[in-house]
Amino acid sequence: MPLLDGVGDGIYYRVNGEGTPLVFIHPPLLTSSNFTYQVEGLSQKYKVITFDVRGHGRSGFSEEPITYRMIVNDIIQLLDHLQLEKAIFCGYSTGGSIVLECLLTQRERALGGVIISGMSEVRDFYNEKRISIATFLSKVRAKRLLALAISLGNSNSKEIFKKMYRESLKGNARNIAQYCQYSLHYNCTQQLSTIDLPVLLVYGHKDKFFHRYAKILHEKLPNNQLRIIDEKHQIPTKSAKELNQVIDEFVAKIQD
Repeated sequence: MPLLDGVGDGIYYRVNGEGTPLVFIHPPLLTSSNFTYQVEGLSQKYKVITFDVRGHGRSGFSEEPITYRMIVNDIIQLLDHLQLEKAIFCGYSTGGSIVLECLLTQRERALGGVIISGMSEVRDFYNEKRISIATFLSKVRAKRLLALAISLGNSNSKEIFKKMYRESLKGNARNIAQYCQYSLHYNCTQQLSTIDLPVLLVYGHKDKFFHRYAKILHEKLPNNQLRIIDEKHQIPTKSAKELNQVIDEFVAKIQD
C-alpha cells in the first residue's frame, strides 16, 4: 500500500496511467474510492492520482485539525514526492472548494481545475443543515450511520457501495468532523476573479440546491466553461462516462 510518509501518520495514494497528471480530491467521510470510475476510464490517457485525505480511509490520523490549507499542502507534498511540477486538480463536492484553494494559493503548480458539484461558499439552508448534521453525527460516534447513508447515496451498484462503505468506516471520526466543519465556514467567493487558470465546472441538472453555486462560479471565474449533466449531485459514480468525457475534452484543450 503506497503511503506518503512524513505527512501526518501517512497519506495513502494511488497513481494509475501516464500523461497529464489529474489529482482527484474527495469530500468528507468518502475516500479515493469515490473516483473508481475516473481511475478506470481516464487512466487510459492520463496519470490519475487519487489519495485519502488525512484521517479518511487508509490515511493516518491527523493530530493537527483538518483545514483546506493543510489538504492543499499535502497535495503539493505528494506532487513533490512523485516529481511532478504541475497537475490539474479535480474535486467533487467540498473537494471542489479545495480545488479553488489550490488555484488561489498554489497557482504555479496548477494547469487548471475541474470542479464537480462544488462551491466557493455555503450559504443556503439545505447545505448548511446537511453539513451540520454530518459534523454532529461524526462527533457523536454515529460514523457507521453516516457512512451508510453517504455510501448509499453515492453508489450505483452493490459492489461500489460495499467498497465505499468499507473504506469510509476506516476514517477517524474526529478528522471527519473537522473536515465537515471547515467546509461549512470556508468562503473564497470574493477571490474568484483572481483565478485566471482554466476551470471546468460540472453540475447535475437535477441538483437544484447547487445551481446557485454553479452560477456564482460561472459568473466570477474569468476562464471557465460550465457543463450540465442530467444527473443529481453524485456525478463521479452515477454519470461517470459523461463526466470522464467532458474532463477528457477539457484536458485536450489545455494540452493544445
